[in-house]
Amino acid sequence: MTESQPKPQLQLPALRSSISVVVPVFNSEGTLDELVSRLKTVLSQFAAEWEIILVNDGSQDESWRVICELARQYSWIRGIDLMRNYGQHNALLAGIREAQYPVIITMDDDLQNPPEEIPLLLAKLHEGYDVVYGTPAREQHGLSRDLASRVTKLALQSAMGAETARKVSAFRVFRTRVREAFANYQGPFVSIDVLLTWGTTRFAAVSVRHDPRRIGKSNYTFRKLVTHALNMMTGFSVLPLQLASLMGFGFALFGLLMLVYVLGRYLIQGGSVPGFPFLASTIAIFSGVQLLALGIIGEYLARMHFRMMERPTYVIR
Repeated sequence: MTESQPKPQLQLPALRSSISVVVPVFNSEGTLDELVSRLKTVLSQFAAEWEIILVNDGSQDESWRVICELARQYSWIRGIDLMRNYGQHNALLAGIREAQYPVIITMDDDLQNPPEEIPLLLAKLHEGYDVVYGTPAREQHGLSRDLASRVTKLALQSAMGAETARKVSAFRVFRTRVREAFANYQGPFVSIDVLLTWGTTRFAAVSVRHDPRRIGKSNYTFRKLVTHALNMMTGFSVLPLQLASLMGFGFALFGLLMLVYVLGRYLIQGGSVPGFPFLASTIAIFSGVQLLALGIIGEYLARMHFRMMERPTYVIR
């Protein structure tokens, strides 16, 4: 397509839906006004009716005050104030459960997910999918954040499948009825992407623009993302336990082969294998594997302990 040729326009009648937009908010007083303004412009063109649910996840700035002002100004804005910071996915779950319309859109509060790209996601959803991700054509994060995001997606692969996990993002649209699959979920560790797999396998992704962050800095540090990945692996998958079992089996087989070698040498040559360093290193390897397996089991026991405590997923102020 040459520059003189106009871009193809989406068919508006086919896209008109009733839409709920859920945005978790944390220390974003400087971006909320622009976010709401741009969402209003887009939704007025492509939605029959809409609402925007802003979930204040324990912000330490004036985000809640801004949310209250916006809610007084626009009848289609709803604000939810959580008692403390529970995390992005917990805040999303709170907003998703309050959504009233058949289609839900989730996005970040920092304007890196351009509202103008929403029609692309809706067009794909209307092809018959239940969940559509807006995959950034080029992510505008720092090196540590990009690395942490890759770690998180690797963790998702065990629960979602490799192809879907590579395309996940916070910019997603899905049919509200999918939430029925996790309506009773009450665990303290939440991954919206994993919960969506409980309700459907009809996933798709489209490439969207990803803008650089203009105000503030990302609240997702490398440490937080790695912790989230660990929570997903141990909270929604048995893959770590399976890996521990495979390692145990592998080193048990290695030990058996060593025993056969030592006995064979003794019977054939009449002598044992010399060398304390060899024996010490072998013991260290086996001890390390045992401690690793115990650590993995300990992580699962910790998750069970937290669930038995019945800690709430979130509490609304």
